[in-house]
Amino acid sequence: MGIRITTWNVNGIRNPFGYQPWRENRTFQAMFDTLEADIVIMQETKIQRKDLRDDMVLVPGWDVYFSLPRFKKGYSGVAIYTRNSKCCPIRAEEGITGVLCPANSTTKFRDLPEDQQIGGYPKLGQLSSSIDEATLDSEGRCVILEFPAFVLIGVYSPATRDETRSEFRLGFIDALDARVRNLVSMGKEVILTGDLNIIRSVIDSAGLQEQLRKDGMTLNDFISMPTRRFLNQIVFGGKVIGARDEGREQPVLWDLCREFHPDRPGMYTCWETKKNARPGNFGSRIDYVLCSSGIKDWFEDSNIQEGLLGSDHCPVFATLRDTVDVGGKETHIIDKMNPEDMFRGGNRLREWSAAKDLLPMSAKLIPEFDRRRSIRDMFSKPTIPTMKKEASSQDRASQGRTDTPSSTALLTATAVEAEIVDDSSTAEQSTFSSTPRSSITDSVPKPSIAKRQAASPSSNRPQKKNKATLSKSNSKSGSGNSQSSLMGFFKPKTTAPTPGLIEGTDGGIGDSTAERAAAVVPGDSSSLTKDKPNNGLIDDDIEDWEPGPSKNDDSGKDKEVFDPIKSKESWSKLLGKRVAPRCEHDESCISLLTKKPGINCGRSFYICPRPLGPSGDKEQGTPFRCRTFIWSSDWNGQQ
Repeated sequence: MGIRITTWNVNGIRNPFGYQPWRENRTFQAMFDTLEADIVIMQETKIQRKDLRDDMVLVPGWDVYFSLPRFKKGYSGVAIYTRNSKCCPIRAEEGITGVLCPANSTTKFRDLPEDQQIGGYPKLGQLSSSIDEATLDSEGRCVILEFPAFVLIGVYSPATRDETRSEFRLGFIDALDARVRNLVSMGKEVILTGDLNIIRSVIDSAGLQEQLRKDGMTLNDFISMPTRRFLNQIVFGGKVIGARDEGREQPVLWDLCREFHPDRPGMYTCWETKKNARPGNFGSRIDYVLCSSGIKDWFEDSNIQEGLLGSDHCPVFATLRDTVDVGGKETHIIDKMNPEDMFRGGNRLREWSAAKDLLPMSAKLIPEFDRRRSIRDMFSKPTIPTMKKEASSQDRASQGRTDTPSSTALLTATAVEAEIVDDSSTAEQSTFSSTPRSSITDSVPKPSIAKRQAASPSSNRPQKKNKATLSKSNSKSGSGNSQSSLMGFFKPKTTAPTPGLIEGTDGGIGDSTAERAAAVVPGDSSSLTKDKPNNGLIDDDIEDWEPGPSKNDDSGKDKEVFDPIKSKESWSKLLGKRVAPRCEHDESCISLLTKKPGINCGRSFYICPRPLGPSGDKEQGTPFRCRTFIWSSDWNGQQ
C-alpha cells in the first residue's frame, strides 16, 4: 500500500501515447498503470484550456489539477494527477508566489483565510529580480498540493535559451527557493519535484568536461553559475564554491535519486532528440524528486525509468513505505495521505466523494466538465433501464443550457466509439435531439443517410446525385449491389451501354469509363498522394514527383486500369533516383540540414544514420555513429 510519486516531462501531453505498451489502449488510465504510480506530475503539457478533452480530465479513479499558460499557446504547462483510492489532497494552489486566484474567485491565494492557505509565500525582500510576481506565474509552471503528510510542489523551471530569458529564469528560481524555505521554516514537510532544467554536477551530464574545454570554462565556473548554485545550496551534499548566499546558509532538501544511487554514472533523464542521443545514453539529469529532512526516511526507493519512451525525458519516481515513523509511532502512510476521516489504521472508513473531497482547483469543476462522466462510465452500467434513465437525465440537463464544444464532442465520440446505437431506434433520436446537425452527420455513416433520404417518399427536397446513388441506379438490373466498390472507379465498364443513351451525355449514366478515369487522372494532386521516399528523415535533395498530363482516348481502345504506383516507377526510371552515399558501416546515410548560423546555414549534408555513442562524438570501429560526413553539393551519385 505504499505511495509512488512519479514526475515526467511529457513534452506535450499527447506524446506518451506513442509508447508501445498502451498503443492499443490510448488512455491515461493505461499510462498510469504502466507507470505504477499514485501521483503523477507532468511538465510541459503544451495545452490551453480549450484543448482539454474528456480523456485528459475525466479519468476514472483519478483527479487532476492543471496550471496552464495565460498568454503563450502550446507552451509550458504543469498537471498533477492523484489516484483517489490512495491519496486525497486537502488544499491546491497554482503558481509559486500566491498572487493568482482560485477558480470563480477574485481573492488571491495569499489573501485567503489562514486555514485555507498552503502558506510560505515569498516576501518582497526574498525576490531579487525586477520581474513582477504575476508575470512569474503567468506561464503555467507550478502546481502545489498539500496533503496531511507534506506539501507537494510540481514545477517546470525555465530553461536556458538566450539572454532575454535570463532575468525571468533567475526570478523564478529565487521565488521557488523562498517558497520552499518558508514552508520548511513553518514546520511543513516539502517534496519538490519536476523538470528543474539544471545539471547539478559533473556526474549528471555526458561529455561535460569536453564541452567545458571547448567553451573555455573551468569546472568551478560551471558549478558557480546562478541556477546551479541555487540547487547545490538547497540540497544536502551540494558543492558550493565560496561562502553561501544570505538566506541560503543551510540546505533543506535531499536529492532522493542520488541518495539511493550516489555513484551511479549515466543516470540521465533527458536526451537531445535532434542528435538521436538516447540510444547511446548521451544525456543529462535535469529531473528531480527532492524532499525535506523530516520525511527522507519515509522513502524506500527512488530511480529513473529510462526504458519508457514517448518523450525526450524519462520518468523519475520515488516510493513511500507502507508504514512510516511519525513521532515515534508506526503509522500507515495511507492514513497520512488522506483526511482524518477517510482512513484509520490502514483501513478505509469512507469512500472518496466528489461532493466532499473535490477541491475548487480540480479540473473536474471546469464548467465544460462539471457533473460530467467519461464515455466508459456511461456504458459500464449493467442494465439497460439504468442507461436509459441516465440518457434521459442528460437530455433534461442539455435542454436547460447551450451545448459546449466539449459536450458536442462527447456525444459524437459516444456514437462512434460505442457502435451499439441503432439508427432507427427512438432512444437515438432522443439522445441526439439537442446535438447540432453537423455533429450527427459526422457520427453517422454517409451511405446510411443517403439510403434513408432516397426511401422517404414524403420529402420534396431534391436529392443530390452523387457517385454512390448514380452507381446504384445503374446496377438495378445487374448484380443488385446497393453501391459500387472502389475498384469500380478504376476498372473499365464491361457491360454494353444502354440503348438510347450516349456515353458522356446527360442521360443518367453519369459514371462512364471516361468519367471514372477523370476521377484519378494524372496531374490531379488532390487524387494522388506525393510520395517522398525519405523514410521520415530530412532529405532536401530528393525532388517531389509530379504526375504528368492525362491522355484520354475517346475511341475507347485503351481500357488499361490506371495505376499511380506503376506510373511513378516509370518516371523514376526516366529521371533517375538520387542515391545516398554509404557510411563506414556500409549503411545508407541520412540527409540533414544545417541550421547553425554561418556561411553553411541552409546547406544539406549526409552523415551516418546510427545514433551518437556515449562519448557524444563521432567514433571509429564502434557500433555508434561513425565519422562519415559529406556535403550534398559534393555528392553526385546516381542510380
